[in-house]
Amino acid sequence: MNAAAQESERRVTTLELFFDLVFVFTLTQLTVLLAADLSFATAGRVALIFVVLFWMYAAYAYLTNQVPPDRPSRRLLLMLGMGGFLVCALAIPRVFDDTGVVFGLGFLLVVVVHTALYTRSHGRDSVWYGVPNALAALAVTAAGLVDGLAADGLWGLALVLQFVTPFVAEHGPGRRWSRLRTGATAHREARTAATMRVQLGSLDPAHFVERHGLLLIIALGESVVSIGIGIGDLPLTPGLFGGAFLALALTVVLWWTYFVRDEEGAEAVFRATPAPRRWRLAMNAYYYAFLPMLLGIACLAAGLKKTLGHLTEHPHQGPALALAGGVALFLLGDVAFRLVMGLRPVRHRVAAVPVVLAVAPLGVRLPAYAELIVAVAVLTAMLAAENRACATSSQRPEAVRV
Repeated sequence: MNAAAQESERRVTTLELFFDLVFVFTLTQLTVLLAADLSFATAGRVALIFVVLFWMYAAYAYLTNQVPPDRPSRRLLLMLGMGGFLVCALAIPRVFDDTGVVFGLGFLLVVVVHTALYTRSHGRDSVWYGVPNALAALAVTAAGLVDGLAADGLWGLALVLQFVTPFVAEHGPGRRWSRLRTGATAHREARTAATMRVQLGSLDPAHFVERHGLLLIIALGESVVSIGIGIGDLPLTPGLFGGAFLALALTVVLWWTYFVRDEEGAEAVFRATPAPRRWRLAMNAYYYAFLPMLLGIACLAAGLKKTLGHLTEHPHQGPALALAGGVALFLLGDVAFRLVMGLRPVRHRVAAVPVVLAVAPLGVRLPAYAELIVAVAVLTAMLAAENRACATSSQRPEAVRV
């Protein structure tokens, strides 16, 4: 029996799905923050907050992959972590005004619970990523005590601490164990056995891919909710229904872009990748590439909220750019995901990015529904062209698909 067949088929539990629902509430609150002020400054802060938050979500996704919530103590701790994310979400709309400390304390709770749960599988080695994560949370908390550039700088410090955490975690345990043995061979073997890369490389492909796919589908669901928020209590006219269906069609096309081919292909790639290499593959695909995808959904939702109530009007530059820019961000993230995973083709999606961005100035000059129509048409044409290319290349095995 080969290695792929021997791997477990553990699937995402309902508690993990519940956890993801709470986390996506943070994305919803970021949409609220962005919709309140569609400016580049606010968009930058939204991106900063989400990058910091998503780091810890990714940490929990690794956690439950290796420490399943299959006993009461683990479930209770995971629920406590959910509470921490809920505190963060509730504080987001005024995080740079008067709720920054509350946000930071909620985030610190998220970190402490994560580290405590990880000791169940990694023991004392958990300190090598628990401490940097805690320092990042303390930096965010301190940012709530100051204003302006000082606050932004402390948020940036938290981001830097998170980005160096994997390197600290990979090499810290190796150094500790190397002092217990002598000889070059013993040093090399002990260091390799103790590194974070090897520990996390043993992740379950089916569970890991499904967990992130469910996160993405919940986030897309939140963009559907924004359709109702954008319409509000306006009279349900045929034109308004048409705009709502166009917004839904745009969300459906984004769903098609990832879920029809990417998710299944990603699981196959994970299974074919040796365990020590999965750690870096998972980081690149499901953290770095997923960031623009999820931020794109948040931007799209903000654009829909500001657009759907004014379908026959010429939208301002902010809503038009949020809508088109959100779709473009999602496509860029998906292109990065496909490149990391070695999934082909990608050229159609790369070509669609500047075309979608060009829809923004069009949206300013034409009624809002025109931007929705063109965006849906561009993505539909992209998928149709890609489907034809895949059908053609499948008939020619020797062809190289790009």
